[in-house]
Amino acid sequence: MATNFQLNGKTAHSDAPPATPLLWVIREELKLTGTKFGCGTGLCGACMVHVDGKRAFSCQTQIGQIAGKSVTTIEGLSADSSHPVQKAWLAERVPQCGYCQSGQIMSAADLLKNNPAPTRAQIVEHMSTNLCRCGTYARIVRAVERAAKEA
Repeated sequence: MATNFQLNGKTAHSDAPPATPLLWVIREELKLTGTKFGCGTGLCGACMVHVDGKRAFSCQTQIGQIAGKSVTTIEGLSADSSHPVQKAWLAERVPQCGYCQSGQIMSAADLLKNNPAPTRAQIVEHMSTNLCRCGTYARIVRAVERAAKEA
């Protein structure tokens, strides 16, 4: 039985078993590789997407749970990298290896959607769900602060 949902504003479906992680459907079946596999246990945030406008670990979300819902991946955040968070990420030179960046950006976008003027402590708390192996945390915080000011 197919699972029907919206992906980045377009109708999508998957014939994967309902218990299949959304991450694998996005990457392997639908060929959108911006969402990364990190830990597979919801501890690193590399797989972060938005489901019905709220961030979600795609490695922990089963495809059967998203029937009729809307999923946004990094590819759907903006078609031309014009989202304020993406622009701030470049301005603050956040990426180093880049592996965690799509998940970081999706978390930051979620924060600013719900709290357009977060304090530094709120940024640190919200972003604590995402790990950066390169340790660019100071740049991440600066980028979120910049995006909040420039949005």
